[in-house]
Amino acid sequence: MTQRQCGARADARAPQSWNLFAIVLMAAILSGPAGGMAQNAVVIQGAAPLAPAKPLPGRAPPAGADVCAERPGECRIARERLSEGLKAAAQGDRPASPPASPPAPPAPATAPRTDAPAYGGLREAAAAADLRFGAIVPLGGANKEFGAELKLGAETAFAAANEAGGVNGRSLRLIAADDGYDPARTPDAAKSLVEKDKVFGFLCNFGSATSEAILPYVMERKLIFFGAYSGAGLLRREPPDRYVFNYRASYAEETEAAARYLVKVRRIDPSEIAVFAQDDAFGEAGFAGAEKAMRAMNARGPLLHLRYVRNTIDVGGAVDELRNRQNQKKGKPARIRAVIMVATYRAAAKFVEKARELQPDLILTNVSAVGANTFADELKLLGPRYAKGVVVTQVVPDPNGYSSLALEFKAALAKYSPLDHADYVSFEAYINAKILIEGLKKAGPSPDSDKVVAGLESIHGLDLGLGALINYSASEHQAVHKVWGTQLDETGRYRPIDLE
Repeated sequence: MTQRQCGARADARAPQSWNLFAIVLMAAILSGPAGGMAQNAVVIQGAAPLAPAKPLPGRAPPAGADVCAERPGECRIARERLSEGLKAAAQGDRPASPPASPPAPPAPATAPRTDAPAYGGLREAAAAADLRFGAIVPLGGANKEFGAELKLGAETAFAAANEAGGVNGRSLRLIAADDGYDPARTPDAAKSLVEKDKVFGFLCNFGSATSEAILPYVMERKLIFFGAYSGAGLLRREPPDRYVFNYRASYAEETEAAARYLVKVRRIDPSEIAVFAQDDAFGEAGFAGAEKAMRAMNARGPLLHLRYVRNTIDVGGAVDELRNRQNQKKGKPARIRAVIMVATYRAAAKFVEKARELQPDLILTNVSAVGANTFADELKLLGPRYAKGVVVTQVVPDPNGYSSLALEFKAALAKYSPLDHADYVSFEAYINAKILIEGLKKAGPSPDSDKVVAGLESIHGLDLGLGALINYSASEHQAVHKVWGTQLDETGRYRPIDLE
């Protein structure tokens, strides 16, 4: 064995040897009879003998005089010197200790809270210094503008709340994850946000099929799922799923409103209306609403259902089907005069282009999920004849108008994101975040999902300046049911219209 190895072993044993010496020293002093201490104990110079230790309960005291009772002053001095002697033995001249273990990493600047409840998978999220919410949105690909606008609106509301002191003293943070509007990618994005980023819940997730892909995961873990950019029925069950809350009107309500507008205001027979929809849960929800409205208005025959594939602008099959219907002889199914679209902006713009070339006087409507401002920009590039007259139902008032909430939003944008402009999508996300903040405030300083649910369900008659009051309850998890009507003019600007 080398000299260095011997020294290392000796160093490793040294702390244990000195500790043993200290224990033996104290035992020797305290264990002997009072009368014979000077002969049997190790004596520290100047120290008086010590009294025997107190007996354990139920045992007889040892024989001998109680020295500490007779000479308390000397006994106190002896204890002090014994303490000093033990310290000297532990810290005095002895071989160097082995190298210390690496120091623990420094504590974070803001220590985690210790008063948060242990709430299943939410324990770490609830205990964090900030409250984090995940947003699964498309940040690349054909629908990336949606992701950017949803993120902008929610972050603007969070920034305003944080500047005002946060929620019950805790700051809010949005963490966005990109799933490309592909349901196959959404589960991995959700798991990463929950397990890696420790989000408390989800806010402003984009899409119906993508929401459907993670809903079981969300419910199993009792995660708040608030304000998805979707009007699908799967997020609006009766009675509602406990942890799912919506702000916006459903797609069924929007397409019902569009169908009534076409029949009651534009005087079009129900048999002359078709639906062009995305071939997934989003499109099916819109088609179901239109079909329900048509049945209520005594429509004859089935509603023509034109489809396209999500994340594409392949509308050729739908246009061919529309052309075939228009070319049928008289006495066959009626010629189509209006189409209700349930489509995102690029596919919708391509369908408008092809349908207007086929039939210039065709009346076209779409739902709010088209992304109203981006849709208008696409149509403006095609030219005035494509944009003029297109109707879009909305679930928020005009973000560029002069309502109290619109003015508040524009002021917040100017302060926290001065290069961005108000948009229907970002305005909806801003409203979602504001409502969620109200629920979080009511949940108290140590929230868990059930406290947030209780906080949200206690919101009744909240007036944000929308023109519609915010109401929730245990059996109602959709805040509003109002649908606004807008129509594009030849410049691509939306004008309000009455849908009734």
